[in-house]
Amino acid sequence: MKKDKILLDHGSGGKLSHQLISDMMLPLFDNPILSQLGDGAVCEVQENRLAFSTDTFVVDPVFFPGGNIGDLAVNGTVNDLAVCGATPLYLSAGLIIEEGFSMADLGKILKSMKAASEKAGVQIVTGDTKVVPKGAADKIFINTSGIGGISPDVDIGAHRAQPGDQIILSGTLADHGIAILIQRESMTFDAAVKSDTASLNHLVKRMLSASTAVHALRDPTRGGVGTALNEIAGNAGVGMRVYEARIPVRNEVAGICELLGFDPLYVANEGKLIGFVGPDQADAVLSAMRGDPLGKDACIIGEVVSDHPGRVIMETRIRGTRIVDMLTGDQLPRIC
Repeated sequence: MKKDKILLDHGSGGKLSHQLISDMMLPLFDNPILSQLGDGAVCEVQENRLAFSTDTFVVDPVFFPGGNIGDLAVNGTVNDLAVCGATPLYLSAGLIIEEGFSMADLGKILKSMKAASEKAGVQIVTGDTKVVPKGAADKIFINTSGIGGISPDVDIGAHRAQPGDQIILSGTLADHGIAILIQRESMTFDAAVKSDTASLNHLVKRMLSASTAVHALRDPTRGGVGTALNEIAGNAGVGMRVYEARIPVRNEVAGICELLGFDPLYVANEGKLIGFVGPDQADAVLSAMRGDPLGKDACIIGEVVSDHPGRVIMETRIRGTRIVDMLTGDQLPRIC
């Protein structure tokens, strides 16, 4: 059905987001770099390859278990560069602040941005600040853009996923989305759930050092792992088969998802990645990942196949199969 107004679903990272991009934006701005539709743009600049990415963070609430909008903004853009195969170098930071926002809270957010950038090894080198009247925004929004350098021997892209590739997930699903939900709705559970927000560039460096057969990477944020797998399957023209029993979800997160009717496959993550690695090198990459705290729970959840191109099929725990489609609707808006 044709929509004549923007809906929250258009920001979900799912089907309506992709329709908005393909129907309205690509026809106007299409070029060989943009058409790759990666987490960042890979550009040739004077015989050097650079990755460039931008993202805007409107998460509600701005403070949540495990982090806040500040470190989330830094980590999110660092990760978009890292999954392009780049070494993140420089970030910008643009702040849109609502009149009346707490100076103390702003100070906490800026300090967390500093700490996150130092941990990732990047510098915030430029920025902008705007203040809007009370009611014209919701507390604070942050835009971060970033640039990173790509080594000549690195060739990462969604189009490179190929039959036989093993699909590696770096850790447990849905931690970030459920942490946000609990904080937003003031829910109380016996088990604490924290966001997984973290910069993945050091983990990616380990992976690329272990093997040259890392073909594609993606950080499954909005839309979750289910949507990210569909994006790559469509881009590469391949099929995928994943196994429900292999997909790690913390018991407390799985229980909350079941209680509230959420599918962990579509809940946002902010410190996880999916890797597509040639079968002969998958064990080496997995071993390297497990040597990093952010990859200690890494596991192989499936493989790329030549059958059913563009589709992701899951083998369920009871040995049946189902189609894993792209997210329809928005399970939880303003997640990042």
